[in-house]
Amino acid sequence: MTMTDETLPLDGIRVVEFTHMVMGPTCGMILADLGAEVIKVEPPGGDKTRHLPGLGIGFFRAFNRNKKSVVLDIKSEQGLRAARELIATSDVMLENFRPGLMGELGLDYASLVESNPRLIYASHKGFLPGPYEHRTALDEVVQMMGGLSYMTGPEGRPLRAGTSVNDIMGGMFGAIGVLAALRERDRTGRGQEIQSALFENCVFLAAQHIQQFLMTGEAPPPMPSRVSAWSVYDVFTLAQGEQLFIAATSDRQFRILCQVIGREDLAKDPQLTTNAQRVERRPDLLRRLGETLATLRKDELASRLEAAGLPYAPITRPDELVRDPHLLQSGGLVPMRTENGDTTQVVLLPLTLGGRRPGVRLPLAAPGEHNAQFLGSASSRDLLENPSVMGRSDLHRID
Repeated sequence: MTMTDETLPLDGIRVVEFTHMVMGPTCGMILADLGAEVIKVEPPGGDKTRHLPGLGIGFFRAFNRNKKSVVLDIKSEQGLRAARELIATSDVMLENFRPGLMGELGLDYASLVESNPRLIYASHKGFLPGPYEHRTALDEVVQMMGGLSYMTGPEGRPLRAGTSVNDIMGGMFGAIGVLAALRERDRTGRGQEIQSALFENCVFLAAQHIQQFLMTGEAPPPMPSRVSAWSVYDVFTLAQGEQLFIAATSDRQFRILCQVIGREDLAKDPQLTTNAQRVERRPDLLRRLGETLATLRKDELASRLEAAGLPYAPITRPDELVRDPHLLQSGGLVPMRTENGDTTQVVLLPLTLGGRRPGVRLPLAAPGEHNAQFLGSASSRDLLENPSVMGRSDLHRID
Protein backbone atom coordinates (compact mmCIF):
# COMPACT_ATOMS: atom_id res chain seq x y z
CA MET A 1 0.00 0.00 0.00
CA THR A 2 1.42 3.39 -0.96
CA MET A 3 0.95 6.67 0.85
CA THR A 4 -1.10 9.61 -0.44
CA ASP A 5 -0.05 13.27 -0.38
CA GLU A 6 -2.29 13.94 2.64
CA THR A 7 -0.60 11.28 4.77
CA LEU A 8 3.01 12.04 3.89
CA PRO A 9 5.10 13.50 6.73
CA LEU A 10 6.71 16.36 4.75
CA ASP A 11 3.52 17.63 3.14
CA GLY A 12 3.67 21.45 3.10
CA ILE A 13 7.48 21.66 2.96
CA ARG A 14 8.93 23.26 -0.18
CA VAL A 15 12.42 22.33 -1.37
CA VAL A 16 14.29 24.03 -4.21
CA GLU A 17 17.05 21.86 -5.64
CA PHE A 18 20.14 22.98 -7.56
CA THR A 19 21.75 19.59 -8.14
CA HIS A 20 22.89 17.07 -10.74
CA MET A 21 24.35 13.56 -10.97
CA VAL A 22 23.53 11.40 -7.89
CA MET A 23 24.26 12.78 -4.40
CA GLY A 24 22.19 15.96 -4.42
CA PRO A 25 19.34 14.41 -6.43
CA THR A 26 19.19 11.49 -3.99
CA CYS A 27 18.65 13.90 -1.11
CA GLY A 28 15.91 15.70 -3.04
CA MET A 29 14.22 12.45 -4.03
CA ILE A 30 14.09 11.21 -0.44
CA LEU A 31 12.46 14.47 0.66
CA ALA A 32 10.09 14.33 -2.32
CA ASP A 33 9.12 10.73 -1.59
CA LEU A 34 8.34 11.78 1.98
CA GLY A 35 5.93 14.43 0.71
CA ALA A 36 7.91 17.62 0.21
CA GLU A 37 7.28 19.72 -2.88
CA VAL A 38 10.67 19.53 -4.56
CA ILE A 39 11.40 21.98 -7.39
CA LYS A 40 14.42 20.98 -9.43
CA VAL A 41 16.18 23.92 -11.10
CA GLU A 42 17.76 22.81 -14.39
CA PRO A 43 19.98 24.69 -16.83
CA PRO A 44 18.86 25.62 -20.35
CA GLY A 45 18.54 22.36 -22.27
CA GLY A 46 17.90 20.40 -19.08
CA ASP A 47 20.12 18.67 -16.56
CA LYS A 48 23.02 17.01 -18.41
CA THR A 49 22.48 13.94 -16.22
CA ARG A 50 19.37 13.23 -18.32
CA HIS A 51 21.61 12.38 -21.27
CA LEU A 52 24.52 10.40 -19.78
CA PRO A 53 25.57 7.25 -21.66
CA GLY A 54 26.79 3.90 -20.38
CA LEU A 55 26.57 3.22 -16.65
CA GLY A 56 25.19 6.73 -16.11
CA ILE A 57 22.16 6.25 -18.32
CA GLY A 58 19.87 5.40 -15.40
CA PHE A 59 21.00 8.16 -13.01
CA PHE A 60 18.30 10.70 -13.78
CA ARG A 61 15.33 8.38 -13.73
CA ALA A 62 16.56 6.57 -10.62
CA PHE A 63 17.02 9.67 -8.44
CA ASN A 64 14.64 12.38 -9.65
CA ARG A 65 11.09 11.10 -9.22
CA ASN A 66 8.32 13.08 -7.53
CA LYS A 67 9.98 16.40 -8.44
CA LYS A 68 8.87 19.40 -10.46
CA SER A 69 11.18 21.05 -12.99
CA VAL A 70 12.03 24.69 -13.62
CA VAL A 71 14.60 25.75 -16.22
CA LEU A 72 16.70 28.81 -15.37
CA ASP A 73 20.07 30.18 -16.42
CA ILE A 74 21.33 31.29 -13.03
CA LYS A 75 24.38 32.89 -14.66
CA SER A 76 22.09 35.52 -16.21
CA GLU A 77 20.77 38.51 -14.25
CA GLN A 78 17.12 37.62 -14.79
CA GLY A 79 17.66 33.94 -14.10
CA LEU A 80 19.52 34.70 -10.90
CA ARG A 81 16.75 37.03 -9.76
CA ALA A 82 14.13 34.39 -10.48
CA ALA A 83 16.18 31.82 -8.54
CA ARG A 84 16.36 34.10 -5.51
CA GLU A 85 12.62 34.69 -5.64
CA LEU A 86 12.02 30.97 -5.73
CA ILE A 87 14.41 30.34 -2.84
CA ALA A 88 12.62 33.02 -0.82
CA THR A 89 9.43 30.93 -0.95
CA SER A 90 11.16 27.71 0.09
CA ASP A 91 11.85 25.95 3.37
CA VAL A 92 14.89 24.05 2.13
CA MET A 93 17.54 24.61 -0.54
CA LEU A 94 19.77 21.82 -1.86
CA GLU A 95 22.94 22.28 -3.92
CA ASN A 96 25.95 20.30 -5.09
CA PHE A 97 27.83 22.88 -7.16
CA ARG A 98 31.61 23.00 -7.23
CA PRO A 99 33.16 24.65 -4.15
CA GLY A 100 32.83 28.43 -4.20
CA LEU A 101 30.40 28.79 -7.12
CA MET A 102 27.31 29.49 -5.03
CA GLY A 103 29.19 32.24 -3.21
CA GLU A 104 30.20 33.80 -6.53
CA LEU A 105 26.52 33.90 -7.51
CA GLY A 106 25.35 35.22 -4.16
CA LEU A 107 23.39 32.01 -3.58
CA ASP A 108 25.44 30.73 -0.64
CA TYR A 109 23.89 30.41 2.80
CA ALA A 110 25.50 33.58 4.17
CA SER A 111 23.98 35.63 1.32
CA LEU A 112 20.49 34.16 1.74
CA VAL A 113 20.02 33.77 5.49
CA GLU A 114 19.46 37.47 6.28
CA SER A 115 16.39 37.67 4.05
CA ASN A 116 15.20 34.15 4.90
CA PRO A 117 16.33 33.18 8.41
CA ARG A 118 14.09 30.08 8.36
CA LEU A 119 15.91 28.65 5.33
CA ILE A 120 17.55 25.25 5.70
CA TYR A 121 20.47 25.08 3.28
CA ALA A 122 21.98 21.67 2.47
CA SER A 123 25.26 21.50 0.54
CA HIS A 124 26.53 18.21 -0.88
CA LYS A 125 30.29 18.36 -1.32
CA GLY A 126 33.35 16.21 -1.85
CA PHE A 127 34.80 17.06 1.57
CA LEU A 128 33.67 18.76 4.76
CA PRO A 129 35.62 21.90 5.78
CA GLY A 130 39.32 21.14 6.12
CA PRO A 131 42.50 20.80 4.07
CA TYR A 132 40.76 18.90 1.26
CA GLU A 133 37.61 21.01 0.95
CA HIS A 134 38.61 22.69 -2.32
CA ARG A 135 39.47 19.44 -4.09
CA THR A 136 37.22 18.06 -6.80
CA ALA A 137 35.78 14.71 -5.74
CA LEU A 138 33.89 11.88 -7.36
CA ASP A 139 32.51 8.71 -5.81
CA GLU A 140 35.42 6.69 -7.16
CA VAL A 141 37.96 9.27 -5.94
CA VAL A 142 36.80 9.01 -2.33
CA GLN A 143 36.42 5.24 -2.52
CA MET A 144 40.12 5.11 -3.31
CA MET A 145 41.19 7.56 -0.58
CA GLY A 146 38.62 6.54 2.03
CA GLY A 147 39.66 2.90 2.45
CA LEU A 148 36.73 1.29 0.62
CA SER A 149 38.48 0.30 -2.62
CA TYR A 150 41.43 -1.13 -0.69
CA MET A 151 39.12 -3.27 1.43
CA THR A 152 37.00 -4.42 -1.54
CA GLY A 153 39.63 -5.62 -4.00
CA PRO A 154 42.29 -8.33 -3.71
CA GLU A 155 45.70 -7.26 -2.41
CA GLY A 156 47.36 -4.87 -4.85
CA ARG A 157 44.15 -4.47 -6.89
CA PRO A 158 41.94 -1.79 -5.29
CA LEU A 159 38.41 -2.14 -6.60
CA ARG A 160 35.56 0.35 -6.41
CA ALA A 161 32.17 -0.83 -5.21
CA GLY A 162 29.72 -1.79 -7.95
CA THR A 163 27.44 1.21 -7.43
CA SER A 164 27.60 4.87 -6.36
CA VAL A 165 27.60 4.03 -2.67
CA ASN A 166 29.00 7.34 -1.42
CA ASP A 167 26.84 9.49 -3.67
CA ILE A 168 23.71 7.67 -2.55
CA MET A 169 24.61 7.59 1.13
CA GLY A 170 25.81 11.19 0.96
CA GLY A 171 22.34 12.14 -0.25
CA MET A 172 20.82 10.09 2.56
CA PHE A 173 22.91 11.89 5.18
CA GLY A 174 21.94 15.20 3.59
CA ALA A 175 18.28 14.25 3.97
CA ILE A 176 18.85 13.19 7.59
CA GLY A 177 20.40 16.60 8.24
CA VAL A 178 17.43 18.36 6.64
CA LEU A 179 14.96 16.38 8.74
CA ALA A 180 16.90 17.21 11.91
CA ALA A 181 17.07 20.89 10.94
CA LEU A 182 13.31 21.00 10.29
CA ARG A 183 12.71 19.56 13.75
CA GLU A 184 15.06 22.11 15.32
CA ARG A 185 13.40 24.92 13.39
CA ASP A 186 10.11 23.95 15.00
CA ARG A 187 11.71 24.86 18.33
CA THR A 188 13.88 27.85 17.40
CA GLY A 189 12.18 29.35 14.36
CA ARG A 190 15.51 29.46 12.52
CA GLY A 191 17.04 27.38 9.77
CA GLN A 192 20.68 26.43 9.42
CA GLU A 193 23.33 25.27 6.97
CA ILE A 194 23.96 21.53 6.55
CA GLN A 195 26.87 19.89 4.79
CA SER A 196 27.18 16.29 3.65
CA ALA A 197 30.35 15.05 1.96
CA LEU A 198 31.57 12.09 -0.06
CA PHE A 199 34.92 11.58 1.66
CA GLU A 200 33.58 11.64 5.21
CA ASN A 201 30.78 9.34 4.10
CA CYS A 202 33.30 6.83 2.78
CA VAL A 203 35.39 7.00 5.96
CA PHE A 204 32.20 6.28 7.91
CA LEU A 205 31.72 3.16 5.76
CA ALA A 206 35.25 2.09 6.68
CA ALA A 207 34.79 2.87 10.39
CA GLN A 208 34.64 -0.79 11.47
CA HIS A 209 38.00 -1.46 9.82
CA ILE A 210 39.52 1.65 11.41
CA GLN A 211 38.31 0.45 14.79
CA GLN A 212 39.70 -3.02 14.11
CA PHE A 213 43.15 -1.45 13.63
CA LEU A 214 42.83 0.69 16.75
CA MET A 215 41.90 -2.37 18.82
CA THR A 216 44.48 -4.79 17.40
CA GLY A 217 47.31 -2.57 16.16
CA GLU A 218 47.25 -4.51 12.90
CA ALA A 219 46.15 -3.14 9.55
CA PRO A 220 43.08 -5.08 8.35
CA PRO A 221 43.65 -7.03 5.15
CA PRO A 222 41.38 -6.53 2.14
CA MET A 223 38.14 -8.49 2.32
CA PRO A 224 39.24 -11.13 -0.23
CA SER A 225 42.29 -11.84 1.98
CA ARG A 226 40.54 -11.56 5.32
CA VAL A 227 40.53 -14.14 8.06
CA SER A 228 36.83 -14.86 8.24
CA ALA A 229 35.09 -14.71 11.60
CA TRP A 230 33.05 -17.73 10.48
CA SER A 231 34.09 -21.00 8.92
CA VAL A 232 31.25 -21.27 6.39
CA TYR A 233 30.68 -17.85 4.84
CA ASP A 234 31.45 -18.07 1.15
CA VAL A 235 30.31 -18.50 -2.44
CA PHE A 236 30.16 -22.12 -3.56
CA THR A 237 30.05 -23.48 -7.10
CA LEU A 238 27.25 -26.01 -7.52
CA ALA A 239 26.24 -28.42 -10.26
CA GLN A 240 26.29 -27.05 -13.83
CA GLY A 241 28.44 -24.11 -12.71
CA GLU A 242 25.67 -22.42 -10.71
CA GLN A 243 26.69 -20.45 -7.62
CA LEU A 244 25.22 -19.84 -4.19
CA PHE A 245 26.43 -17.91 -1.15
CA ILE A 246 25.99 -20.04 1.97
CA ALA A 247 26.63 -19.09 5.59
CA ALA A 248 26.68 -21.04 8.83
CA THR A 249 27.66 -18.63 11.59
CA SER A 250 26.92 -20.74 14.66
CA ASP A 251 27.62 -24.28 15.77
CA ARG A 252 23.92 -25.09 15.42
CA GLN A 253 23.77 -23.75 11.88
CA PHE A 254 26.84 -25.78 10.93
CA ARG A 255 25.21 -28.98 12.19
CA ILE A 256 22.02 -28.17 10.28
CA LEU A 257 23.97 -27.45 7.08
CA CYS A 258 25.72 -30.80 7.36
CA GLN A 259 22.35 -32.53 7.69
CA VAL A 260 20.87 -30.63 4.73
CA ILE A 261 23.66 -31.67 2.35
CA GLY A 262 24.16 -35.15 3.76
CA ARG A 263 27.54 -34.57 5.40
CA GLU A 264 26.78 -35.65 8.96
CA ASP A 265 30.34 -36.95 9.10
CA LEU A 266 31.60 -33.37 9.25
CA ALA A 267 29.20 -32.50 12.07
CA LYS A 268 30.52 -35.48 14.06
CA ASP A 269 34.20 -34.66 13.49
CA PRO A 270 35.62 -33.66 16.94
CA GLN A 271 38.05 -31.28 15.22
CA LEU A 272 35.12 -29.30 13.78
CA THR A 273 32.94 -28.98 16.87
CA THR A 274 33.33 -25.25 17.50
CA ASN A 275 33.47 -22.27 15.16
CA ALA A 276 37.03 -21.50 16.31
CA GLN A 277 38.13 -25.02 15.38
CA ARG A 278 36.43 -24.77 12.01
CA VAL A 279 38.00 -21.37 11.24
CA GLU A 280 41.42 -22.84 12.00
CA ARG A 281 40.74 -25.61 9.47
CA ARG A 282 38.69 -23.48 7.10
CA PRO A 283 40.48 -24.15 3.77
CA ASP A 284 40.17 -27.93 4.17
CA LEU A 285 36.58 -27.65 5.45
CA LEU A 286 35.52 -25.51 2.48
CA ARG A 287 37.17 -27.99 0.12
CA ARG A 288 35.26 -30.90 1.66
CA LEU A 289 31.97 -29.00 1.64
CA GLY A 290 32.63 -27.85 -1.90
CA GLU A 291 33.05 -31.44 -3.16
CA THR A 292 29.53 -32.26 -2.02
CA LEU A 293 27.94 -28.97 -2.99
CA ALA A 294 29.32 -29.32 -6.52
CA THR A 295 26.91 -32.23 -7.03
CA LEU A 296 23.76 -30.31 -6.01
CA ARG A 297 21.45 -28.14 -8.13
CA LYS A 298 20.90 -24.54 -7.04
CA ASP A 299 17.09 -24.50 -6.97
CA GLU A 300 16.82 -27.72 -5.00
CA LEU A 301 19.54 -26.74 -2.53
CA ALA A 302 18.08 -23.25 -2.04
CA SER A 303 14.70 -24.73 -1.14
CA ARG A 304 16.31 -27.04 1.43
CA LEU A 305 18.41 -24.23 2.93
CA GLU A 306 15.37 -21.96 3.21
CA ALA A 307 13.29 -24.68 4.85
CA ALA A 308 16.11 -25.22 7.35
CA GLY A 309 16.35 -21.48 8.13
CA LEU A 310 19.95 -21.15 6.95
CA PRO A 311 21.34 -17.96 5.39
CA TYR A 312 21.90 -18.25 1.64
CA ALA A 313 21.76 -16.07 -1.46
CA PRO A 314 21.88 -16.52 -5.21
CA ILE A 315 24.37 -14.35 -7.08
CA THR A 316 21.90 -12.00 -8.74
CA ARG A 317 22.50 -9.52 -11.56
CA PRO A 318 20.68 -6.15 -11.44
CA ASP A 319 18.67 -7.03 -14.57
CA GLU A 320 17.33 -10.12 -12.81
CA LEU A 321 15.91 -8.00 -9.98
CA VAL A 322 13.17 -6.60 -12.22
CA ARG A 323 11.56 -10.05 -11.94
CA ASP A 324 12.29 -10.61 -8.25
CA PRO A 325 9.05 -11.89 -6.65
CA HIS A 326 9.72 -10.27 -3.29
CA LEU A 327 10.44 -6.84 -4.77
CA LEU A 328 7.30 -7.05 -6.88
CA GLN A 329 4.95 -8.41 -4.23
CA SER A 330 6.24 -6.12 -1.46
CA GLY A 331 5.71 -3.05 -3.65
CA GLY A 332 9.37 -2.12 -3.85
CA LEU A 333 9.47 -1.92 -7.65
CA VAL A 334 6.68 0.18 -9.17
CA PRO A 335 5.82 1.86 -12.48
CA MET A 336 6.60 5.52 -13.19
CA ARG A 337 5.71 7.52 -16.28
CA THR A 338 8.79 9.08 -17.85
CA GLU A 339 9.25 12.52 -19.38
CA ASN A 340 8.64 11.15 -22.88
CA GLY A 341 5.41 9.39 -21.97
CA ASP A 342 6.84 5.88 -21.64
CA THR A 343 6.66 3.84 -18.46
CA THR A 344 9.59 2.44 -16.52
CA GLN A 345 9.98 0.62 -13.21
CA VAL A 346 11.64 2.39 -10.26
CA VAL A 347 12.93 1.17 -6.91
CA LEU A 348 11.22 2.83 -3.93
CA LEU A 349 12.83 3.92 -0.67
CA PRO A 350 13.68 0.85 1.45
CA LEU A 351 11.29 1.68 4.28
CA THR A 352 7.68 1.63 5.36
CA LEU A 353 5.83 4.24 7.41
CA GLY A 354 2.89 2.80 9.29
CA GLY A 355 3.05 -0.23 7.03
CA ARG A 356 2.93 1.85 3.85
CA ARG A 357 5.56 2.58 1.21
CA PRO A 358 6.16 6.16 0.07
CA GLY A 359 5.53 5.78 -3.65
CA VAL A 360 5.47 7.54 -7.00
CA ARG A 361 3.12 10.53 -7.02
CA LEU A 362 4.27 12.47 -10.07
CA PRO A 363 5.46 11.54 -13.57
CA LEU A 364 9.12 12.27 -14.21
CA ALA A 365 9.16 15.96 -15.11
CA ALA A 366 10.31 17.21 -18.49
CA PRO A 367 12.85 20.09 -18.39
CA GLY A 368 11.01 23.29 -17.48
CA GLU A 369 7.64 21.57 -17.27
CA HIS A 370 6.63 23.61 -14.22
CA ASN A 371 8.07 26.99 -15.21
CA ALA A 372 4.63 28.57 -15.60
CA GLN A 373 3.58 27.31 -12.17
CA PHE A 374 6.49 28.83 -10.27
CA LEU A 375 7.63 31.72 -12.49
CA GLY A 376 4.33 33.41 -13.15
CA SER A 377 5.37 37.03 -13.49
CA ALA A 378 5.67 38.66 -16.92
CA SER A 379 9.41 39.01 -16.52
CA SER A 380 9.71 35.36 -15.59
CA ARG A 381 7.68 34.34 -18.60
CA ASP A 382 9.98 36.41 -20.79
CA LEU A 383 12.90 34.63 -19.17
CA LEU A 384 11.49 31.28 -20.21
CA GLU A 385 10.30 32.15 -23.68
CA ASN A 386 13.22 34.22 -24.96
CA PRO A 387 16.21 32.02 -25.87
CA SER A 388 18.58 34.98 -25.94
CA VAL A 389 17.72 35.72 -22.32
CA MET A 390 18.00 32.07 -21.36
CA GLY A 391 21.63 32.02 -22.48
CA ARG A 392 23.82 29.16 -23.67
CA SER A 393 23.27 25.69 -22.28
CA ASP A 394 26.84 25.47 -20.96
CA LEU A 395 26.57 28.37 -18.51
CA HIS A 396 25.14 26.21 -15.74
CA ARG A 397 28.08 23.85 -15.58
CA ILE A 398 29.03 22.71 -12.09
CA ASP A 399 31.83 20.29 -12.82
